[in-house]
Amino acid sequence: MPYADNVPLPAPTFPLYNSSRKKPRRWPLALRFIKGAIHRTIAGPVLFHAVFAAVVVYLDIIRDGHLALPSSTIPSLSIVVGLMLVFRNQTSYDRFWQGNQYLTTVVTCIRNLTRSFLTCSYDEKSPPTDAEKADTERTVRLLLAMIYAAKNHLRAEWGSTMPLLLPQTEMDRMRRESESTAKSEYGQLLPPGTKSFEDQGLGLLMQLSIQVEGYIKRGHDRGWFHGPQASQLSVQLNTLVSAYGSMETIHLTPLPVALLIHMKQVLAIFGCVLPFALVRTMGWWTILMVVVVTFTLYGIEAIGVQLEDPFGYDRNDIKVDAIVEDVKTETSVLLGEWRSNGSMFHRPRA
Repeated sequence: MPYADNVPLPAPTFPLYNSSRKKPRRWPLALRFIKGAIHRTIAGPVLFHAVFAAVVVYLDIIRDGHLALPSSTIPSLSIVVGLMLVFRNQTSYDRFWQGNQYLTTVVTCIRNLTRSFLTCSYDEKSPPTDAEKADTERTVRLLLAMIYAAKNHLRAEWGSTMPLLLPQTEMDRMRRESESTAKSEYGQLLPPGTKSFEDQGLGLLMQLSIQVEGYIKRGHDRGWFHGPQASQLSVQLNTLVSAYGSMETIHLTPLPVALLIHMKQVLAIFGCVLPFALVRTMGWWTILMVVVVTFTLYGIEAIGVQLEDPFGYDRNDIKVDAIVEDVKTETSVLLGEWRSNGSMFHRPRA
């Protein structure tokens, strides 16, 4: 459906009983170890170390125990592995937590601006005209479009469906040539004929923020917002753009490649040395112990990988889609009440 003023937003796909604010239901015990887990990610390395441990045990038996290393080797290596894992996961969780905080800041600013625009967009002496009402509703829809623009940019979703198994260079090219305004979710939010400048390097959220700033200026000129109030609205808009920039920094700044490579190397070395240190005292039980230890270490590292970029689709990522749909639901209700001059926005007669 094309964009038009006074047309209600489509029904939300995430009702509040299934929103980001609802505590997730606890899964049965049998499924709790699978839902959102990282078993598939680490199955390869764990299997490799199990096979390697079996080979070490077999060769040690053939060589009459001459492959064993002193057990004191493990504590010295485990200190290094532990320190690196702590640093890796603490850094990743910090990115996850900051991403959540910045996304909450964006949502809070949109709520504050929407509330102020709908509540204060009139003058006591002269009611707003139909054109002014349309201007207010258009701006509120732009605010909602801003959080969609942030979500799509953080996920590099700019309107094109990416086929599977494409080379990375081809995917990057397709993303550069596509425009986020082509996505259907913007049809009810952006005015018709909106031109995107993303092909020239201007993000859609920044483009929309300019239009929202223009509305604040028009509201001040019309006498809807006094000077300090207009200034506070601009501060809210600046805070929104700043939080978006911080999320963009988290997304575009990966951990140093040298650290990631060295982390993998240290885990591999530790997993390969472990059976040599255990085979003398544990025999064939060495395989089970190696599986348990490598499963734990590689699992911790895999969790850090998922938390490093928290805006994706992994089950452990931030529930960005649910949060965005919550804002859409709130905005739809507020616009409906505002259009009908419901009790929420009822203006008592002087």
